[in-house]
Amino acid sequence: MLVAAFEGWNDAGSSATSALAQIAEVWGAHTHRTLDPDEFHDFQVNRPMVGPDGSGGRTLTWPSTTISVTVGPQTGRRIVLVQGVEPSTRWRTYCNQILDAAEELGVRTVVCLGALLADVPHTRPIPVQTSSEDPTVQALLGVEGSDYEGPTGIVGVLSHLAYERGIHTLNVWAAVPHYVAQPPSPKATLAILMALEEFLGESAPVGELAEDAKAWQLGVDELAEDDPEVAEYVRQLEEAKDTAELPEASGEAIAREFERYLRRRDTGGGPVAGS
Repeated sequence: MLVAAFEGWNDAGSSATSALAQIAEVWGAHTHRTLDPDEFHDFQVNRPMVGPDGSGGRTLTWPSTTISVTVGPQTGRRIVLVQGVEPSTRWRTYCNQILDAAEELGVRTVVCLGALLADVPHTRPIPVQTSSEDPTVQALLGVEGSDYEGPTGIVGVLSHLAYERGIHTLNVWAAVPHYVAQPPSPKATLAILMALEEFLGESAPVGELAEDAKAWQLGVDELAEDDPEVAEYVRQLEEAKDTAELPEASGEAIAREFERYLRRRDTGGGPVAGS
């Protein structure tokens, strides 16, 4: 399985890339290859960063794309991670280089992560939508195809080209409250990781994200309380959300949460905030 996330248009609040970085760090991913940034980036749009190198010198960090490999600690399954910055040019070549490496590594499923700004309240669970244009994945996982029409980002292109190659595809998108769009957005990152649990067959490596998400929500609560207009807007979003989604949980949802609880109990994982 390959999981990909890219900085830029597809990554509201840096939620998707933060989720992938969390997996890479906790599961000890090692680099397989790096794409040459000169081929794909306009450095006036995505500039290299200069800073200390840890040994008293200076270093440049380029907006490159890294393909790394890790192993799920429970299943032992190899997982390929693609972390990068949405390229400025040559998108088809860029995606084909990623997919060539994926096929070399025996990848049969590509999961693309994304996050968008939306009219959702920060006080409710972050909505996460999964979709696929692959009929096999739709039938197996019970997900729907996307009905979106309009401009797409690099995750949409990568997913489509993967499907054309006969690789199974899945898209996972979190909705980030637009009035707190500045990164980080730990509550959205946590929501993405929890959604990935079901597809990876692994307990999500959430680390301290649950506590970070609580602190983030409390901080936004305080900001909203200081601005009556924002507080009223949040209340309207809450009402709209609660009306659209009745509090009754389906049998399927209850079963899914119970399976997650058992998995975490068996592996010694800690509790995760669901809100």
